[in-house]
Amino acid sequence: MTKEAFFNSLREALVEENPEALLADGLEDALVGIARRCGQPTLAVYDIHKCVDVLMKRDGMTAEEADEFLMFNSVGAWAGEHTPLWFYGGTTEDL
Repeated sequence: MTKEAFFNSLREALVEENPEALLADGLEDALVGIARRCGQPTLAVYDIHKCVDVLMKRDGMTAEEADEFLMFNSVGAWAGEHTPLWFYGGTTEDL
């Protein structure tokens, strides 16, 4: 499955379950899934490491610049109950 097909299938599943769920513009390659929790809306889930990679490649940022930008503009931005979730994968050394 291509990245585009994967993104489209996740987006379709998300819209079906929660049409108000928010997506992060420009970070499609970092969308890794959707999350469900009892009594809460289904949300988009982004991998923070992949987001940093996208920003570095797309915008020419260093890893530190990309991380700071992401933390301030996306991870730290509350847009209501439909705000995406930001996932740290890997090891505890990555935190």
